[in-house]
Amino acid sequence: MPKSKPKPGQEAIARARLEVVENRYPHRDYEIDISLPEFTCLCPISGYPDFAVIHVKYRPDRTIIELKSLKLYINQFRDREVFHEEAVNCILEDLAAACKPRWIRVTGDFNPRGNVKTVVTAEHGEPAR
Repeated sequence: MPKSKPKPGQEAIARARLEVVENRYPHRDYEIDISLPEFTCLCPISGYPDFAVIHVKYRPDRTIIELKSLKLYINQFRDREVFHEEAVNCILEDLAAACKPRWIRVTGDFNPRGNVKTVVTAEHGEPAR
């Protein structure tokens, strides 16, 4: 069977890079909450898909995460073999490097598999006092 041509969505995901935009309120200390309820990756042991809700909470500084680029970036994990802990820490590191927030937390709330539920949380920077 001939290989099909990549679809526009597949091409957009393959090219995806995290982008940021200017924070118009850098003088204000505020938080941004983002929920990504359709995260998927592959178990590196079994190859079966893992599903999760990824929660991102951060206090921006000079830039904020552009949401469409975040969606496409997250979709890149769909075919990637990665442990839950690795996925969450990779997302945290990439987001922190992209937008340089005052503080950021990423939580991966993974669906149960084999009677085991995993929630992984990683932080960068100093939380508000």
